[in-house]
Amino acid sequence: MPPLAVWQWILGAVCGLFVGIAKSGVPGFGIAVVPLMVMVVGNARASAGWLLPMLCTADLFAIAYYRRHAQARRLFDLAPWVLVGMGAGTVALGWGESVLRPIIAAVVLTMIGAHLWRKWRQQVGVPTGWSHSARYGVLAGFATTVANAAGPVMNVYLLSKRLPKEEFVAAGAWFFFLINLSKLPIYRWRGMITARSLLFDLLMLPAVALGAMVGRKVVRRLAQTTFEVAVLALTAGATLLLFLPR
Repeated sequence: MPPLAVWQWILGAVCGLFVGIAKSGVPGFGIAVVPLMVMVVGNARASAGWLLPMLCTADLFAIAYYRRHAQARRLFDLAPWVLVGMGAGTVALGWGESVLRPIIAAVVLTMIGAHLWRKWRQQVGVPTGWSHSARYGVLAGFATTVANAAGPVMNVYLLSKRLPKEEFVAAGAWFFFLINLSKLPIYRWRGMITARSLLFDLLMLPAVALGAMVGRKVVRRLAQTTFEVAVLALTAGATLLLFLPR
């Protein structure tokens, strides 16, 4: 059993719940998990390894829910640029925690800015072309490798494709499932996934499953703006803690 305090177990369960909700149709909850998991684990580098199996599990729930709406071709032009970003992120994983903590915080704040930028630009439209895919692909690849924080980048990118809601969620689910699977050997090689972290992930499985069920239902009943305001406030507050010295 991982030697965690009661509050860490509770916060870990909240992270599992948020991951499930985010993957099943309420994007925004997922990005709040990044700084919260750092608080649970107490180490910015290791927290990404603890979180990854939870994300893979939630991806499977989302794929099952939206399997009839998958449009894999939507992701073809993004894939090579994501690999470039993942390569840069793999190198960055070798840096010390004192470097990674502010980088993770900066990545998350960038994601929040991208979300707000999307809101401002939604009536104007988003540029297309290879530079558009390159910008989002590299940033998504780096963010997902270093901090499991590519969700908001992909939200903006998929919105630029004007996808129906079901295709939006299905495309995101497949993208992150494939990306997260590819990160497993990288994280294992870096020692970020251990027997202790896998036991923690196994114990968090009920929270992830509950979140997946809740997210699928709640997203149909409450306005998206209500979720976004709450999640942005929570994420901004938690992310600022990463800038504080330990």
